[in-house]
Amino acid sequence: MSAVETGERRRTLLWPTLLTIAGTIVLVMLGTWQLMRMSEKRAFIDRLAAQASGPPAAMPASAGWAGLDPARLDLTRVTASGSFVEGPFASVRTTIASGGPGTRQLSGFGRWIFQGFRLQDGAVILVNRGFVPEGRLAQITPASGPATIIGYLRAPETRGSFTPDDLPAQREFYTRDPAAIAAALNLPPAPFYLEAERQGDGLTPPAGVDAKELIARIPDNHLQYALTWYGLALTLLGVFAAFAWQGRRRAAG
Repeated sequence: MSAVETGERRRTLLWPTLLTIAGTIVLVMLGTWQLMRMSEKRAFIDRLAAQASGPPAAMPASAGWAGLDPARLDLTRVTASGSFVEGPFASVRTTIASGGPGTRQLSGFGRWIFQGFRLQDGAVILVNRGFVPEGRLAQITPASGPATIIGYLRAPETRGSFTPDDLPAQREFYTRDPAAIAAALNLPPAPFYLEAERQGDGLTPPAGVDAKELIARIPDNHLQYALTWYGLALTLLGVFAAFAWQGRRRAAG
């Protein structure tokens, strides 16, 4: 092979080589990021499991709510004492998938039931009392009187691009947004809400969340995604190697 042919072949391989290197780096970075997310997710799941098996923490004092990060508090198990606020409840439309073998839960189309709860320090927080199938909504009445609730602090739910508009006049919502729901109930807003833990058999509405089922519903597909990105990186290298080898054979022939 002449020097001219060698130089031309190198120029032909230059851009494919650079693009392959860049693409491989990006794919490896994406795979590594998924492994990091897997480690974080599993630490989060372990925290939930430990919380569920131990005593709940005290409800944060309302005087410090403004300085708290709802995202960091999300799914912290707490106990709250106070009284339900007299008045109507609001509902959030949802769909609960059927549980796996051995689970006891209500499922299908239905609503989350939200009602105000006045804490002992005077602050008001919304409580998600639990899930009610659509056909049994008429059976639900507002809770009243003093109560102690064990549950999970939850950050506001993010509205998606295709989420329908809420109907605040009817107290019907499509996202668990405590500020919007509180406004419809004429209650002061709180930066998070309290999701009541399941009591009883889980088949009597409104049915609160069960810790084991809650943990089971948390997606943990990061290893699969990481292997996919790493596999794509290897595939890209293989395609480049085949391309370079074919070019070398043509030049040698």
